[in-house]
Amino acid sequence: MSIQPSGAGMDFATRAWNQTFPFDPIVRSLLDNDFYKLLMQQFIWEHYPDERVAWAITNRTKLVKLGSQLDLGAVREQLDHARNLRLTASEIIHLRGQSFYGQSGIFKEGYLDALKDFRLPEYELSLSDDGQLDLRFNGPWWQTSMWEIPALAILSELRARAIMRDMSRSELDILYARAKVKLYAKLERLKGLPGLNLTDFGTRRRHGFLWQEHCILTAAELLGERFTGTSNVFLAMKHGLEAKGTNAHELPMVMAALTRQRRPGDDAALKQSQYNMLAQWQSEYRGNLLVFLPDTFGTTQFLRDAPPFVAEWTGARPDSKDPFEAGEELITFWKRTGLSDAEVAAQRLIIFSDGLDVAVNGTPANGTDIIDIHRHFDGRVQMGFGWGTNLTNDFIGCHPRGADVMRPISLVCKVTAVNGQPAVKLSDNYEKAIGPAEEIAAYRAVFGTEGVKNVPVTV
Repeated sequence: MSIQPSGAGMDFATRAWNQTFPFDPIVRSLLDNDFYKLLMQQFIWEHYPDERVAWAITNRTKLVKLGSQLDLGAVREQLDHARNLRLTASEIIHLRGQSFYGQSGIFKEGYLDALKDFRLPEYELSLSDDGQLDLRFNGPWWQTSMWEIPALAILSELRARAIMRDMSRSELDILYARAKVKLYAKLERLKGLPGLNLTDFGTRRRHGFLWQEHCILTAAELLGERFTGTSNVFLAMKHGLEAKGTNAHELPMVMAALTRQRRPGDDAALKQSQYNMLAQWQSEYRGNLLVFLPDTFGTTQFLRDAPPFVAEWTGARPDSKDPFEAGEELITFWKRTGLSDAEVAAQRLIIFSDGLDVAVNGTPANGTDIIDIHRHFDGRVQMGFGWGTNLTNDFIGCHPRGADVMRPISLVCKVTAVNGQPAVKLSDNYEKAIGPAEEIAAYRAVFGTEGVKNVPVTV
């Protein structure tokens, strides 16, 4: 298989038009994954090696029928290719020797030894009755966890390829020229923000691997030190960037499901499980890796009942709540635990990452404008921005035949069961709740619904 050129300075239109190679891989390395997945995999491998977890892909943009848009054979071909990948010796050496967040030796030798033979486990793929793809993974938690990001990236890029397949050479030229101008304009606006801390979080719903690489390199060129890295471990390694990430919803979801399985009817234990997970996490990691995600079962209840050690963590990453409300709620939480305004401003970090964008040329942002958030909280708290879909897959208005033809869809891959016990995510948004209806109701009876709203899901 020939190695394709990098995304730096590429003629994307020509490459999309001249598909002369027999197979164009979407996932090129097992490190073409988010950094937090490696941190969590090590945590899971060490503490929960025997738990079996089921996952499923969900398309929250239900009007887009992926089952008719994508070729099942092409999906299977890309998934099989990803399953055949192994970490190379140089990739293992990189993980062993590289410092992350200023810390060396984050990855332990036992875990690195396990990675030498690691491969993505088997999958189940079919068409569902509602016209969607039914893609599932089931097996040991520490193995199935690593499917989430590459599976989403594969479906996202295959959808982009399917849309572009019937475009002419000149239409592809226009498409990519407009997308480049749009990206550049967004980054130009961001250049004016003092103290900006911006990271690429766009692997899972990217337009394509090479386009993500182009976006990263363009951001690094235009923003300089304001662009602080990428969640993509492979691209960070390739270009000498910092790999960024901490933890995700799957940890408290699995902990809660295990509690429901082992201590059925114990509501207090279920409520406590979200904090037990954090206590375990801080036994493994420190510093900027101590960033909690409060919204798995609702941010308001999480902060209201959090034990004192949670307030000592470096920061938080709000996800499914309005970022202004979430930020204010977090600042109030830290002040309630005894920190002064000045201490919060100097010592606590909020990483905003949900639905971020930048408005340009009179066009509203496709989400919450990073500049508005930065101005609102500037001087009140440390800030980081994990910019995802609207960095690496914003082709809205770029297609010559219609503004929304390439609008990204909201694809997620979430835990559905743990050892056969259904898993649940409540979220701060009723629209993002995941799990069987009866289980969701049981969880809400324990965690409550304070602060939860009903907000349409975009990306």
